[in-house]
Amino acid sequence: MADLKTIADQLVNLTVKEVSELADILKEEYGIEPAAAAVAVAAAPGAGGGDGEGAAEKTDFDIMLNSAGAAKLAVVKEVKNLLGVGLKDAKGLVDGAPAVIKEGVPKAEAEAIKAALEGAGADVELK
Repeated sequence: MADLKTIADQLVNLTVKEVSELADILKEEYGIEPAAAAVAVAAAPGAGGGDGEGAAEKTDFDIMLNSAGAAKLAVVKEVKNLLGVGLKDAKGLVDGAPAVIKEGVPKAEAEAIKAALEGAGADVELK
């Protein structure tokens, strides 16, 4: 069981770029479609819920950076890494808050970006 806990810890701490690379590896080497895996993972927590709200659930989100908070430098670095932009562009996005920093993002990726930015001290919401 300790090995599974280690794997779970590693998965939770992946960056968005690493998640994307993992999805590519799963697809190319093992034939596992990332969308199918995401559906399986997303369905597990709600199993047995049956409240009927899942059919109208939004699938693509815009990531809204409301403010950088007290740790602006950490947020700029995180935006740079997550979005793959240069330092100047990342600073411009953070300085322009509140603003949408990425549009049309799948739910899993949007939540990962939101968590990473909040971990750096930013105020973020998904729309």
